[in-house]
Amino acid sequence: MSFGSDVKRELCRQAVSRKCCAVAEAFGVLLYGNACTPQLMKVVTESDAFAERLPRLFRRAFGVAFDTAPEAGQEGKRTFAVTEPGKIEAIFQAFGFSAQSSVTLHVNFGILEEACCRTAFLRGAFLAGGGVTDPAKRYHLELATTHRKVCLETEALLLDLGFYPKDTQRSGTSVIYLKQSDAIADFLTFLGAPVSAMAVMEAKVEKELRNGVNRRVNCDTANLTKVVDAAQEQIAAIRRLEERGELARLPDKLRRTAALRVEHPEATLAELAAMLDPPVTKSALSHRMRKLVELAGEAER
Repeated sequence: MSFGSDVKRELCRQAVSRKCCAVAEAFGVLLYGNACTPQLMKVVTESDAFAERLPRLFRRAFGVAFDTAPEAGQEGKRTFAVTEPGKIEAIFQAFGFSAQSSVTLHVNFGILEEACCRTAFLRGAFLAGGGVTDPAKRYHLELATTHRKVCLETEALLLDLGFYPKDTQRSGTSVIYLKQSDAIADFLTFLGAPVSAMAVMEAKVEKELRNGVNRRVNCDTANLTKVVDAAQEQIAAIRRLEERGELARLPDKLRRTAALRVEHPEATLAELAAMLDPPVTKSALSHRMRKLVELAGEAER
């Protein structure tokens, strides 16, 4: 089961109670569904929960039943359709339109005056034409409709509600989308899916923790690589001095430092500095190491 399916199942747990909200939700369903014309109103869905909700929603909103509905127990894509002219006219009138004279569909904000109705409208739009990706993979939520004017008016509604979506065209379909995890979580909460919203935020926290660990590991690895490279350079210099008989003629502090480095090739400068008797500072030991490398270089010239 996909994350998007889980979101729709959670949204469908919302009761179909107030008639005004049922009308607003059905409005969103039809504007973002597959067809909304004077001849045909059609919604196709693969969501079990949405397929179960649709007949109850339309009875509550318009007092009508679908003329075409899937058989009980049917799986996969299920088609719901209204074709009877009288029913279509009643639905158009509930939206403030006329099946005979309305040419271009648009969002009638007159039926979205109440806050609960705006929520219901957007919930219907998401159930019929929305999708959201698994937040563990990436952040993307969208609403898609074939009606360009509806898309722009929905975008204006979202802006008024404090969301800042972007829009695009995709194969003749107008798409509104959100890409920020916080915005997606807030929108899902607004629609009535707080559990799914929490899943988005949990995925974000997990990603941030994982990225933080990766950054620290990469940093530690880089530092360790520098330590190893420096140690190898210092040991090679000491070997050259030893081969040329130069090491034995060096001051005692440099000979003891060289011996300690060869004995502990994996140790950091701070660790080597603490091993000396008496201990010295890291800066002092670093100076000695540079001197050994410089002397080895001079010996080769």
